[in-house]
Amino acid sequence: MFSRTYRAVVTVPPLLWVTVFLLVPYLLMFCYSFWSVSTSQNVVHSWTLSNYRQLVGVHVYGQTLLRSMWIAARVMLFSLLLGYPLAYFLSFYAGRRKDLFYQLVIIPLWVSYLVRAYAWKTILGSDGVLNTLLQYVHLTKHPLEFLLYSPFAVVLTLTHIYTPFAFLPIYASLEHIPRPLIEASQDLGASAAQTFWRVVFPLSIPGVLAGATFAFVLSLGDFLAPLLLGGPSGIMISNIVVSLFGAAYNWPLGAAISLGMLVLVVSLLFVSEGLEKKWRFS
Repeated sequence: MFSRTYRAVVTVPPLLWVTVFLLVPYLLMFCYSFWSVSTSQNVVHSWTLSNYRQLVGVHVYGQTLLRSMWIAARVMLFSLLLGYPLAYFLSFYAGRRKDLFYQLVIIPLWVSYLVRAYAWKTILGSDGVLNTLLQYVHLTKHPLEFLLYSPFAVVLTLTHIYTPFAFLPIYASLEHIPRPLIEASQDLGASAAQTFWRVVFPLSIPGVLAGATFAFVLSLGDFLAPLLLGGPSGIMISNIVVSLFGAAYNWPLGAAISLGMLVLVVSLLFVSEGLEKKWRFS
């Protein structure tokens, strides 16, 4: 239907953009991960596996990665627990106010990430809103120190930030469920709970998997929330990468850790895609 020139004009710019700004940086990161840093803080362009041996051998990197995955897993779980009921309500019970409620859910995405993170810092601080309220109603005598600069604060903030990302694919999957299937289930005598567990929930699993993937991957790569609210016990693997590329000026080791995270994330995406295809309704 279209000429060869038209197809070239349409396809070449995005392919060039992806190559220059995505594939080339990945290639540079791959090369850096096999280089080293001299005592004079210069990058030595000699191929070595020392960065990967250090990544595997140094206990702090593996421990921080496991902590990051544990934080991301909790964010994923809480995002699903908040996002699924909300998406279910909007899809089946909101009625005429569905569009209004949908806009209210995605409005937080219009607010800057830093504004939302600093808002939680203000709420959870020693002199913040929550501690002041607890002391005012005499539930506590002293500020609760664990509320800020802890993994709890990181999980809470990331859950607030990434719940809309889990909500959107779940809502889309619920909206695509054919309503005659639900009516048929009710006509056959199934209760509301049976209809949900045997019809609605199985058909919404692709959206749940997509939302879980969004929440987990985005949380795993986050570094601002741990930096602002995490403290020493809430540091995640991305904070180590930032420090290696910044103050430590150890780009090869930072590239090796980044490449390891990239492999982990891509593997998770492939697993999620396979599960989504398995549960997809056609």
